[in-house]
Amino acid sequence: MKRKAIFLLYRVLQTLASPAIFLYLLTRALRDRRYFPTLRERFGALPALWQKTVPGAIWLHAVSVGEILAAIPLIDELRRRAPRSPLYVSTTTLAGRDSAATRLQGRVDGIFFAPLDFVWVVRRVLRLLRPSVVVVLETEIWPNLFREVRRVGCGLLIVNGRISDRAISRYRRFGWVFREVLPLCDRICAQSELMASRYIEAGAPREIVSATGNLKYDFAAPPAVSLSFVDKDAPLWIAASTDIDEEDAVIEAQRRLPGWRLIVAPRQPTRFDAMARKLQESGLRWTRRSSLDDPSAEVLLLDSIGELSGLFGHATVVFMGGTIAEKGGHNILEPALFGKPVIAGPHLENFRDIEDHFTRHNAVLRIGSGAELPDAILRAASEPGLGERALAAANMQRGAATRTADAVMAVYESSYPIERPPQPSWAFLWCLAQVWRFFSARDRKRKIATQRALPVPVVSIGNITAGGTGKTPITIELLRDFAPCRPALLTRGHGRDSRETVLLPTGDENLPIAMTGDEAQLYIRGVQVPMAIAGDRFEGGVALLAEVPDIGMFFLDDGFQHLKLKRSFDLVLVDATYPFGGGHLLPLGLLREPHEGFGRADAFVITREDEAPNTAAIRATLRRYNDRAPIFHASVVARRWTDGAGETLDVEAFRGARCMAFCGLGNPRTFWRSLDQLGVEAVERIDYGDHHRYSPLEVRRLARHAQDVGVDVLLTTAKDAVNLSPEYERIFEPLRVYWLEIGVEIDRRAELVELIEQVTDL
Repeated sequence: MKRKAIFLLYRVLQTLASPAIFLYLLTRALRDRRYFPTLRERFGALPALWQKTVPGAIWLHAVSVGEILAAIPLIDELRRRAPRSPLYVSTTTLAGRDSAATRLQGRVDGIFFAPLDFVWVVRRVLRLLRPSVVVVLETEIWPNLFREVRRVGCGLLIVNGRISDRAISRYRRFGWVFREVLPLCDRICAQSELMASRYIEAGAPREIVSATGNLKYDFAAPPAVSLSFVDKDAPLWIAASTDIDEEDAVIEAQRRLPGWRLIVAPRQPTRFDAMARKLQESGLRWTRRSSLDDPSAEVLLLDSIGELSGLFGHATVVFMGGTIAEKGGHNILEPALFGKPVIAGPHLENFRDIEDHFTRHNAVLRIGSGAELPDAILRAASEPGLGERALAAANMQRGAATRTADAVMAVYESSYPIERPPQPSWAFLWCLAQVWRFFSARDRKRKIATQRALPVPVVSIGNITAGGTGKTPITIELLRDFAPCRPALLTRGHGRDSRETVLLPTGDENLPIAMTGDEAQLYIRGVQVPMAIAGDRFEGGVALLAEVPDIGMFFLDDGFQHLKLKRSFDLVLVDATYPFGGGHLLPLGLLREPHEGFGRADAFVITREDEAPNTAAIRATLRRYNDRAPIFHASVVARRWTDGAGETLDVEAFRGARCMAFCGLGNPRTFWRSLDQLGVEAVERIDYGDHHRYSPLEVRRLARHAQDVGVDVLLTTAKDAVNLSPEYERIFEPLRVYWLEIGVEIDRRAELVELIEQVTDL
C-alpha cells in the first residue's frame, strides 16, 4: 500500500509539473535545433520497423558518452552469449546518441533516445520492444520505468552501479522513496563493495546487491585515429573532457610548454565554439579538427564526438579534465589502458574506487590546481614507469563484463514479458478476461467431472493459446512414427459447415472441405489414417471403433481443453515466437486458460524454437507451473513449393522474385517469417482470419490486385490452398499460385516417441 501511495504521489507531481517539463523541452529545442528531432523518440515514437521485434529483446540504457563506452564490453559479451536476441540501446544526451551511433554500429539492433518517465510513454516503448530484460547503467533510477518494467514481467538490473559522494546524501534524504523503487530490481551489480553498501543504505534489499566490478576496466581500445597533427616528432599532451573552469589553465599550460603540442577536447559539445574563441584570443597557433586548415598549428581543438579514445595512443601525457573544477572528475581509465601517464586534479569523487586503486599503486599523478599543470606534464613525461603502472593497475581489475553478463543472462533466461494494451482498451478487455476466467474454470471443472474413456490409449496434442502453434505438422509426424500401432485421429473439424459426425475409415475419402474443415484436409493429404470428425470426440471415437475395430490408439487433435475425453498422454505445444499469448486470458490476450493449466501436461514441445531468441525463459516459465514434464524442441522446415497441378519447386525458387503473399492463419507472422528466411520479396502481404475460406469473389479480387501491383506469382500456405474455391486456378489464370509445404524436425524425437509408448503401455 505504501508503494502504491508513493507512485501515485509521483504521478500527481509529474502531472502538476508537466507544463514546466514541456516548456523546458521546448526551450532546449529552440536553443539547440538538433534537439527537435529527438522529441518523438523521447515520447515513445520509435521506428516502425522495430514492431517486428520478437519478444525476448535486451534493452540497455546508457545515459551519455561515459556510460556508452562502459557498456561496450558488456554489449559484446551479451551479443556473444545471445546472438539471436535483439539488442537495443537508449541514451539521454545528444553527445551520447552521437557516440552510440559511432561506437555501437554493428553491435546493436537499434539506438534511440530514452523515453520520458511518464507511464504512457514508458508503456508505449515496452509494447514495441517487448524486452525480456532491461539493463540500466550506473545511477539512472526512474520510478515509472522501473515499475512498468516489472508490471510486464521483464527482468530489471542496475549494472556498473555507483552512488557518488555528492549523491549519497540525497539517497539518504529520500530513502523513503528509494526503499520502494530499488527493490523492483532483480539485481544491482555495483562497481565495488563501497558502492554496493551505498545501494543497501539507500534501500536496496541486501540479497539483490553484489559487487561485480567496474565495466570501464574492460574498455577495449578503439582503432587509432590517424591525423596529420599527431604524425610529428614533438611531444603531445591531451587535455581530455575539460570543464569550463579548466580551459584557461590548459591554455596557460600550453604557453609554458614550448615545443609541445596540445589536443584539447571540451567535455560538452556546446563548449566547442567558446573554446575556439579563447584559443583565438590566446595567440597560440591552433586549428579545429573539423577543418585542420593550419598544418603548423600547435593546438588542435577536438570538436568531434567519439574520436578522443582513438587519439590517446598518440599522447605523451594525458590530463583528465573535470578534476580541477569541483565537478567530481572524469574517468582516468581510458588513457591508463593505453599505458599513458595520467594527470588528475584533486577531484575524482565520482570515481572514488578507481581513485583509491590507482593511488595505492602509484599509477596517477595528482595536482592541486591548474597552476601546477605545466610542471606536472614535464614530470609525468620524464617519470619512469608511470604509464606502465597505470596500465598494470587498470588490467588488475578487468573481468567485470563477464561477471555482469552472468547476472544479466541469469535474469534474461528466467524472464518473459507479457503485453499491456493501451488504455482504455486494457480496462475493458481485462474485465472481459475475468468473465472468461470464471466461466472457463467452471466449464473445465464440469467436463472433468463427466469425463469418459475410450478402450484404447488417447494421446492429446494441444496448446494453451488460441491461434496456430504448429499442431498439424507435429501430429502428422507422430502419426507416421506410430504407424505400427494402427493410430487413428480424432479432430473437431474447425471451420466446417456441418456439425454431424463424419467418419473416414480409410483416411483418404474425397469429401468437400465444407464437411471436413481445412485441417482434416491437410491430414488427408499428409497421412492416411482412420479419422473421426466430431464435436464430441468420445462419440466420434466410439463410432470409428465400430467401423475400424483394430485401431490401436487415438491421437486427439487440439484436445488440451477437450476434457470430456480422458486421455493417456497430454502433449502441449508452445509456439516460441508467441508462447504465452501475451500473458493474458481471452480476449485481453490469447490464453485459453491460466498458466496453471500447464500443470496437466505430460510433455511439452516448444515449436519454431529456431525463430525465437529467448527459449531459455520459455522453459523457465513452463518449469514454474510444471517441473516434471520433459521439454522438447521443434523447428519448422520448408520442404517445397507446390501448385494445383502437382508441380513442385525448390524452396529457394522464389528468392528475390516479385511475388504477392496471402494467408489465413491464427498466427500469420509465422508465414511472413518463413518468407523472409527464404529470401522472398513479397511486394504485398495480405492476411485473413484463421481458417478463412476463399470465395470465388475473393479469389478474383486477389487476382486483380496481384495484376495491379505487377506480380505474376502468388504465394500462400498449404492450409490456405485447401480453403481456396475449387475453380481458383481458372480464376487466377494467367497468374500462378504456389503454396509452401512444411514439415517439422523434432529434437530428441526418438525420446519423445519412447516416452509416449511407456506412458500409454503401447
